[in-house]
Amino acid sequence: MLDRLTLLLRLLSVFYTCLATAHAAAQEPLVPQAYKVGDKVPVTCLNRTVETGEHITDLEGHLSYIPFWTCAETNRPLELLFGIDTEQNCTIDFVSDPFFHLLEFYVHNDAPLTCRIPSRPLPPSALKDEFEKGVTDTTEGQGSLSEVYTPLVVALAGTLQLSHLHVSAGMNVLVHAAPRSVAPGTIAAATAYSISRDPPTRIVIGDPLPLRFSVRWYPNTSLPSGWTGVGGHLTFSTVVYCGLSALASAAICVAYFRGVELPRRLKSHGKDRLGGMERGGSGLGGYGLNGGSVNGGFGYGPGKRD
Repeated sequence: MLDRLTLLLRLLSVFYTCLATAHAAAQEPLVPQAYKVGDKVPVTCLNRTVETGEHITDLEGHLSYIPFWTCAETNRPLELLFGIDTEQNCTIDFVSDPFFHLLEFYVHNDAPLTCRIPSRPLPPSALKDEFEKGVTDTTEGQGSLSEVYTPLVVALAGTLQLSHLHVSAGMNVLVHAAPRSVAPGTIAAATAYSISRDPPTRIVIGDPLPLRFSVRWYPNTSLPSGWTGVGGHLTFSTVVYCGLSALASAAICVAYFRGVELPRRLKSHGKDRLGGMERGGSGLGGYGLNGGSVNGGFGYGPGKRD
């Protein structure tokens, strides 16, 4: 009887310890993690109605975001790779009728393609809602400012026609990370825009939409200086090109002078000298001997002979 009572007390002690540990863990806030180079950054976009393009909200009045369209290359929604500059292709296999009408809103600028990416890695799905509620936003009302997500507004360019669309499918994606000294492994800002000078892609309902993303990452929120005004930007390759051009020009000038101009001048000078001597000119420029003037001077002879 005593042994059974002792075992029961031990079991109750273990149960109480586990319950207290779980309660303490539930009370502790979730600590935000940091991205590492190469981590996947999922992209979600604002859910809009097909009829008017208005945003959709949930039961609590929060803006509703859905995953980016599935890419045929990965069979997953679009994901960026943290800290890695890359060229990504995302082909949407089938442009459905609802998606085509949304593209009309985006291209005609009736509604922006508003997306977002997590500023830090999100916890597992079971804790995602709890994490988002634990990190409160400091901005009242609806908007894109958040401590959990970073806005990524895509400026999609194109032309709306009666029967089809022309979409500039090539896009630049610029992402700024927060400085390591402030918040390592954290995304601070992002944007994306179409390259309108590239040939557009003609789209009708049922066609695939091949999107091309040129992704560039910056280690802080400052843009690097490169453009120095009208005339272009100065780079090392430009300096080397100018130096090589100058050397090549100098070599051509020297070769022309030595191979063409110098022989021509020497030949002309030689003809001038020979022509002067044939006319009786003296090469010494003084008085001649033996009774004649050699260079237009006076000569003298040995005298009168008997």
